[in-house]
Amino acid sequence: MDRRTFNRALLGLLAAPAIVRAQAKPQPSPHRGLYLYEGPDRQSRLLAAARREGVLLMYTSFNTQDSGPLVAAFEKTYGVRTEVWRSNSEKVVQRAVAEARAGRFVCDVFETNGPEMEALYREQLLEEFRSPHFADLPPAAFPKHRHYVADRFNFFTIAYNTRLVKPNEVPATYEDLLHPRFAGRIGLETGDIDWFGAMVKHRGETNGLAYFRKLAASRPQMRNGHTLMGQLVASGEIPLAANIYNHSAARVAVQGAPIKWKALAPTFGRPNAVGVARRAAHPSAALLFADFVLSRQGQEIVKGRNRVPASRAVQSPLNQFPFEMIDPAITLDEEDKWEKLWSDLFLRGQRVTRGVE
Repeated sequence: MDRRTFNRALLGLLAAPAIVRAQAKPQPSPHRGLYLYEGPDRQSRLLAAARREGVLLMYTSFNTQDSGPLVAAFEKTYGVRTEVWRSNSEKVVQRAVAEARAGRFVCDVFETNGPEMEALYREQLLEEFRSPHFADLPPAAFPKHRHYVADRFNFFTIAYNTRLVKPNEVPATYEDLLHPRFAGRIGLETGDIDWFGAMVKHRGETNGLAYFRKLAASRPQMRNGHTLMGQLVASGEIPLAANIYNHSAARVAVQGAPIKWKALAPTFGRPNAVGVARRAAHPSAALLFADFVLSRQGQEIVKGRNRVPASRAVQSPLNQFPFEMIDPAITLDEEDKWEKLWSDLFLRGQRVTRGVE
C-alpha cells in the first residue's frame, strides 16, 4: 500500500460519524498512573519494573543503521532486551491499527514520523506520558494533546555547491531563489507536499501560490530523495537545492564535499517522535525507553548519527535557528488538495512519487 492509498484508507476510518466515534471512546489506559507519575522515586521504580518485564517491543521507521546504536546503548545501560520491528512509517501505522482491531496489543513504544504518530493518536493507540527530559525540549516538540513528543527533526533548508554558487549569490530569502541566475539550476524534491502546503499557508494561499508559480516558471530540476539531492548538489549536477533536509547536506559536507546548507525564514520542520502505547504489554520498559531516547545520552547518539536531536541540552548546529513544525493535518486531512496543486505546478499533472531520506 503506497502512502497516498494508505492515507485515504486511514481518513476513511477517521471520518466516521461523530456518534460512532463517541461510542468508540477508549477505556482509560491501565498504565496512565505509571505514565504520568513524577514522584521522587520514579526512576528507581521504573527501572525495577522494566527489568521485571524483561523485554521491550518497538515499532519504528528509524533505519537500522541509525537506530541500532540507540537500541544497543539502551540495552547496555538498563539490561532490558529490546526487539525492533522496522518498516516505513505508513506500514508502522497499518500494522498497529490492524493488530488493535484484532484485539492484539503487542507494541510497547512507537518511534516514527510526526504525521503517522498523529494518526496513531487519532486511532487512540497512544497515551500521554511525562519525562524529566521534557524540560530540555522546545515547545515545538509537543503537539497540543501531548500524546507523543519529538525526539528528532527533519528541517527543510536550502543547500548549495560552494564552487558553483558564489558567497554573494547565496540566497538570504526564498524570494532570492527567483533571481534569473538560478533559472534551471535549482533542485526540488518531488515528494515534499507537506513542506509545500506549509509554505503556502504561511504566506497566505493567494500569495503563496503566486510565489510557487514564479518558482515553477524558473524550470527547477525535480529529483526524488533528499539523500540523492545532497549528492547531486555536492557533485555539482544541481548547484542549489531549495527543499533538502539539512542533515542530508551535512552528512555529505563532513566527508569533504563542497556543499553547505542554510536555513531560510520560515524554516519548517517535520518531527519524528516517540510515544508509549496506550495498552503496552511492557509499559515500564516503554516509558524507560522514551526517557532514554529523550535523555542527553540518547540525544547525543542521535546527533552522532548526523540526525537533528530535539533536545536543547545537546549542542548542535543542526537545530540552532528559529523554526516551525509542519501541521500534520496537511498530510492527514489535506493531502489531495496540496498534491494536485504541486503536481500541476511542477510535475505536469503526473502522480507524485514519494522520496526517501
